[in-house]
Amino acid sequence: MKKILMVCLGNICRSPMAEGIVRKEFADNGIDIQIDSAGTAAYHVGEGADNRAQAELRKHGIDISDERAQKFIPTHFQEYDLIFAMDRENYADIIYQAQSDEEIAKVEMLMNMIEPGKNISVPDPYYGGDEGFKEVYRMIKKAAEVLVGRS
Repeated sequence: MKKILMVCLGNICRSPMAEGIVRKEFADNGIDIQIDSAGTAAYHVGEGADNRAQAELRKHGIDISDERAQKFIPTHFQEYDLIFAMDRENYADIIYQAQSDEEIAKVEMLMNMIEPGKNISVPDPYYGGDEGFKEVYRMIKKAAEVLVGRS
């Protein structure tokens, strides 16, 4: 079973949304997966996903109310097969913690699933309105569909 980790900054918006979306996409296609999410900063450790993130995903039949924020730690490299960063800054923060080329090879920008090598960031919707969460959903859903197709 493939083990995937989604990573953003605080682990309350983008990465828990990605965790929920990818989990559902794999389940809908009958593929077993272990997926989790984390943040490169410890701002929200133990907190649930942002209410706006939860509301957007509920519209699509996805419940992330039981997810709790955790901080990305170096042992995650051993626990997961793939680690997806939501933006360039978090990608850099993850890579900084890698101890080998093998660990670095596990890390990828999520949107490279759609636009390989372009390193497009999933925008952080935290300081915006509901439209930002809708856009994040649309972006991650497309990436999740490609990821499932490659599994």
